Amino acid sequence: MTTAKDIMHPGAQWIPAHETLDRAAQMMRDLNVGALPIADQNERLTGIITDRDIVVGCVAMGHDPSEVTCGEMAKGTPRWIEADADVGAVLEEMESHQIRRLPVIEDKRLVGMISEADLAQHLSDEQLKAFCASVYAAS
Repeated sequence: MTTAKDIMHPGAQWIPAHETLDRAAQMMRDLNVGALPIADQNERLTGIITDRDIVVGCVAMGHDPSEVTCGEMAKGTPRWIEADADVGAVLEEMESHQIRRLPVIEDKRLVGMISEADLAQHLSDEQLKAFCASVYAAS
């Protein structure tokens, strides 16, 4: 059985909820990623911030990214998957919530992220087609 841990990109890093969006953008640049999980002081997932969130939700609205925190931008219920979950559960979680990135948790700690690129490398053509139809059809 292929698990979330098998297909994830390891080494994902949190950004604390109190950090500003300009710091998040710097981290994304340095890590060459488009999203960061947001954590509270106890390293519990409180959301995900994307590069698009920073541009559309902050900069385009005329706000200063050095004054807006990641926690202020976090919306909705954060989604995640256990490292030992099978690929079917990963796809179900991502498709049912129409999300493109999914944090992977093991022993209550962030161990990686699953992105569309990870799915493209590890899924069959049929699985990938179904994922794209589900996530992008309603976007």
